[in-house]
Amino acid sequence: MDREPLFELRRTTFDTPEFRGIEFIEAECKTIINHVPGKFLPFNWTINPYRGCSHGCHGCFARVTHTYLDMNATTDWATKIVVKVNAPQVLRAQLAAKRWKGEHIAMGTSTDPYQRAEGRYQLMSQIICALKDYRNPFSILTRGPLILRDLDLLVEAAKVTEVSTAMSIPTLDEDAWKASEPGTPHPRKRLEAVAALNQAGIPCGVLIAPILPGITDAPEQLRAVVEGCIEAGATHASPILLHLRPGVREEYMPWLSEHYPDLVSRYESMYAARSGYAAKADQRELGDRVRDIVRESGGFKPPPAALAARFRRGENVRRPKENPSEQLSLLG
Repeated sequence: MDREPLFELRRTTFDTPEFRGIEFIEAECKTIINHVPGKFLPFNWTINPYRGCSHGCHGCFARVTHTYLDMNATTDWATKIVVKVNAPQVLRAQLAAKRWKGEHIAMGTSTDPYQRAEGRYQLMSQIICALKDYRNPFSILTRGPLILRDLDLLVEAAKVTEVSTAMSIPTLDEDAWKASEPGTPHPRKRLEAVAALNQAGIPCGVLIAPILPGITDAPEQLRAVVEGCIEAGATHASPILLHLRPGVREEYMPWLSEHYPDLVSRYESMYAARSGYAAKADQRELGDRVRDIVRESGGFKPPPAALAARFRRGENVRRPKENPSEQLSLLG
């Protein structure tokens, strides 16, 4: 998680329906490429142009990052959004520095870079342009079909460096989606974005995350998501079981008590460990179930457009991994 210092804070509100009730805290950052400690992550560097997220997903693991800014992980997370307004300029300076070695940068690790605020501030367009100009490899994780606004930029970047994307789609169940992800775009719109990205030659997989025990883990629910991913041409689908770390638990459990009171005792038992992780056996069982569904549904195939883009860059082409644990640590 990036913890760079912020300064010169300016608070702004917009009186439009999509932003009503949200306060934007405009800040200038000193750094925007941030090192991620830990040897189990598939990346070492991140960019997060925002803090907080208007999606307001009740089970979001990243809520705890708001506490680093002396804000709470419950109501403040979705209503007080920090916008790093100078992120593109700081990025170019960091990319140009001699000490920067051009390593892969992951985006969307602590907040969604294509949440509603991006429609107004348009930081990602400038960030992608900078990464393209410096031929720096990057990946993007999002729940926002707004990423398609930057599709042409992504295609241009993919001609000169490695670019990959992933869409987070925990469920296609209408009731569960509306209850657990109140501010997110419709999951089927996200599947449409997966298809559009892959058709354009930008590899896009799906994180089925977080999967909520007793709410979105029924066999028919998992099968619907997997089949939707395959139909959309996703490169892979990786399931991740809900993680209730401290800070997230305080938000999630009251929500669970209100919407699914019969499940409270199950969660208290399942998430008794201080780490907030479910038992390894539960995680493995979920991965096995999704892997079986993928196999029964015909598996994932690399879209021709994605292969063509990689050939243009002179890369070795191989079939994407279908291991459901491939990107688990992205949201762990």
